[in-house]
Amino acid sequence: MILRAALLLSSAILASPALAAETAPAPAAADQAGQTGQDAGTVFEAGPIMETQGDPIFVEGNVLQSSAVHSVKTPTPIIDIPQSLTITTEEEILERGFTSIGQIIAYTPGVNTSQGEGHRDAVVFRGVRSTADFFIDGMRDDVQYYRGLYNLEQVEVLRGPNALLFGRGGTGGILNRVTKKGVIGDTFAGGQVAIDTFGAYSIQGDINIAAGDNAALRVNATYQDLDNHRDFHAGERIGFNPTARLALGDATTLDLSYEYADHQRFIDRGIPTGSDGRPVEGFADITFGDPELNETLLEAHLLRATLQHNFSDSWKGVVSAFYGDYDKSYANFYVSGYDEAASPDVVTLDGYIDTTRRENLILSGNLVGELATGSLEHTLLIGGEFIRTRSDQDRVNPVWDQTGDDNEIFTVQRPLALRGGTGTNASGQATTAFFTDLNDSTQVDIDVASLYVQDEIAVTDWLNLVVGGRYDRFDIEVFNVPASELRSRVDERFSPRGGVIVKPQENLSIYASYSESFLPRSGEQYANINGSANALDPDEFTNLEAGVKWNFADAMSFTAAIFEIEQSSPQPNDNDPATLDVIDSTISGFELQLRGEVMPGWTVNAGYSWLDGEQVDRFGPTGLRPRELPENMFSIWNSVEVTDRIGVGLGLTHQDDSFIDNGNNAVLPAYTRIDAAAWMDVSDNLRVQVNFENVTDTLYFPDSHATHQTSVGAPVNARVAVTGRF
Repeated sequence: MILRAALLLSSAILASPALAAETAPAPAAADQAGQTGQDAGTVFEAGPIMETQGDPIFVEGNVLQSSAVHSVKTPTPIIDIPQSLTITTEEEILERGFTSIGQIIAYTPGVNTSQGEGHRDAVVFRGVRSTADFFIDGMRDDVQYYRGLYNLEQVEVLRGPNALLFGRGGTGGILNRVTKKGVIGDTFAGGQVAIDTFGAYSIQGDINIAAGDNAALRVNATYQDLDNHRDFHAGERIGFNPTARLALGDATTLDLSYEYADHQRFIDRGIPTGSDGRPVEGFADITFGDPELNETLLEAHLLRATLQHNFSDSWKGVVSAFYGDYDKSYANFYVSGYDEAASPDVVTLDGYIDTTRRENLILSGNLVGELATGSLEHTLLIGGEFIRTRSDQDRVNPVWDQTGDDNEIFTVQRPLALRGGTGTNASGQATTAFFTDLNDSTQVDIDVASLYVQDEIAVTDWLNLVVGGRYDRFDIEVFNVPASELRSRVDERFSPRGGVIVKPQENLSIYASYSESFLPRSGEQYANINGSANALDPDEFTNLEAGVKWNFADAMSFTAAIFEIEQSSPQPNDNDPATLDVIDSTISGFELQLRGEVMPGWTVNAGYSWLDGEQVDRFGPTGLRPRELPENMFSIWNSVEVTDRIGVGLGLTHQDDSFIDNGNNAVLPAYTRIDAAAWMDVSDNLRVQVNFENVTDTLYFPDSHATHQTSVGAPVNARVAVTGRF
């Protein structure tokens, strides 16, 4: 309680009007930094550049220069990366009022959100759902929770499997959060106070203190009180992230960070689908859960350290360490069954309580350098990584005293006759759920050792090649507590990557690439090794991609990519379980992005994707489309400076219908949502801003988890924020 009070007090002080946060950047400067891959720092419309972040390497050359894409490990300009990616900067987060990863994803081509059972970020990367392909400063962050944005410099979404850089997983892509670091030689402070029409409010602050000529201390902190349009929704999030940057010499820098996260919120699993397979719109205002029991709790302590040393003008070494201690629980009831035709007035509820206690230790080292062999110029990446994970998780199901199992039937009404696990069932009987049925309990030990090498080769002024590979040794041991059974498995995989970049001119690149990744049968969260079939090899993913990147008109960029992801999944043969059938499924599509300044004062960020795929089993193509795979997705955001101090924004995001289930029986309807914003710079250091979401008040359903768990989008709402800096 003392820590909580201290955090609230420090956040409130930092976010006072005198210390309010950064105003939005000059659009041209911000977009240009993103297009060229050069670190332009954080730029403001009024006042000096507040900071210069990132990890620049001061080497003169055509390839080795600062890059805005931190997750690719080499400082390669975006135009020379043979992969589709999207960067959302801190300035864009502020201007567009983003408060969650899901809001960023809604405006990112090729990806969409999944419900995540109402308690975690879940992203569908090019048709592949993931709850674990998240990274923070390039380090794996795989626990299932909602990630905050208060301490971020930018969010990077890379698409396509690429184990060379990220190891296992990343089958459709990855999301990397880049945190703010200390700024040596400058002292500044800022913050933001915001409130929305649902009653939710947030306070966040950012203060940097120069400690002499060679050190800086920076603190980011936030407190958020959560609320939305759904009954019973409530919660709070506390984030506290002090960092230090130390210049240990002219060539050596050390960054240290500690982050504390305390998160509690109501779990909402959405509404059921009806006889037509679509969400029942008449239930849109009903929350099918227990107002006292549906809750997730997270407490996490994250420590990061990065030591960077320039050995010479051409070689740089980076050593990083990450330790994460996570304690998470979630408890919920949700709709497990509904038959609109036979019994339209009742639903079946199921539930569980789930806990995860996990420790992650990650050590990594990278050596990056520039050298020449004859006429060829090389940017070489040599690296290694060690990960140790200790994870205990369990799930307990309820036993209803009237049914003797984990399901109970309730009358559909608002609210449901259920509170604290006790209620009145559809037959009018008092009923209570006792969480005594242990569904599973596992204790997992994982050791992963990796080595990787990548060479970016400048063959000529117009031709670059990328070639590399990664070796992973994934060693897992799972103790099944109820059965007192120990299972173990070791997977060793080599994952290659290759790319060709043709540059007819400096601001235009045409590329083709091939990459691979794999996912062990223990899955994303390591709960088991696929039961008795623990001899199965990992799923393997390959990505073929071709595209074009064009920086034009000084401050505009256009990118296009066409791709095909193939999954190879070994399955036991029906007639001879000792042999395996390898099942190949394919997802293909293309993406378009347009970013930058159309004319002075008007910037645009637009994206489009087309996705297609078919499920394949051991008997061949099924004719079924993979779930959560909209055919068309489109988004656009316009930002216009009306005057030197007044600006407006207008955006639209559209998603075609998709299937909720693999049987293609339930449908997530298509939707189009329109958003808007307006802001005024009251002074050089103070901005008042309002962001409007769903201005047409459309009823829509943004994502789902299962057939009878479909999220209900928010009606028209507004968020008012005061931000500033000094």
